[in-house]
Amino acid sequence: MNQPIFRHALFFFYSLAVGCFFSGAVFAQGEEAQIRKNLKERMPQIQPIDEVRRTPMPGLFELRVDGSDIYYTDANGHFLLQGQLIDTRNQRNLTEERLQKITAIDFKTLPFKDAISWVKGNGERKLAIFEDPNCGYCKRFERDIAKLDNVTVYVFLYPILGKDSLDKSKSIWCAKDPAKSWQDWMLRDLTPANASCDTASLKRNVEYGQKMKITGTPTTLLPDGTRIPGALELAQLEKLLAKP
Repeated sequence: MNQPIFRHALFFFYSLAVGCFFSGAVFAQGEEAQIRKNLKERMPQIQPIDEVRRTPMPGLFELRVDGSDIYYTDANGHFLLQGQLIDTRNQRNLTEERLQKITAIDFKTLPFKDAISWVKGNGERKLAIFEDPNCGYCKRFERDIAKLDNVTVYVFLYPILGKDSLDKSKSIWCAKDPAKSWQDWMLRDLTPANASCDTASLKRNVEYGQKMKITGTPTTLLPDGTRIPGALELAQLEKLLAKP
């Protein structure tokens, strides 16, 4: 779907008198069935719809599609929107909060055997990161990670940027000390020496990431299920790790 068009539509939607827009909507039983029926007929490309639920905004319904794609519609499925739903009274991005909830990954179930890990200090704080060795944002992020203390870090090599990423990942994974090889490359630009071993873990990491819709690097996962796409500043990371 054309995302810019939908974003503009949503912005226009907020610019209008919202109450007037939905004033004719009748909220009868079976509205979910009506929404599903109409959208199945008119917008088959967004099928199947996993879930239909009311939002705090009167007359607006959330559609969850393909696991974690979010759209919005009216009670009859006559209009379809894609974008951010903002609660202006409480200064909350309801779309972002919802995405955080439905994309949360149970930290304890991560396949840690396929990760490179190291411990600093007492290691009580934990984070897992999916990273590509050729990702510039990952390199910047690693410089901040290196400043953390009392942390256990799990890096899942996630070579999605091309063949060279896969080659570097294989060499790093097969190094005598993978954590050192990773940090040498990411922090000091020391190219990993060629090495060979069983690298099935890299394939499993990519398959797992695709299954969990990890679409970019770095992507950070925290023990409370929080998923953060993109590089964080050190102060942001410290704040997140301090959460109970």
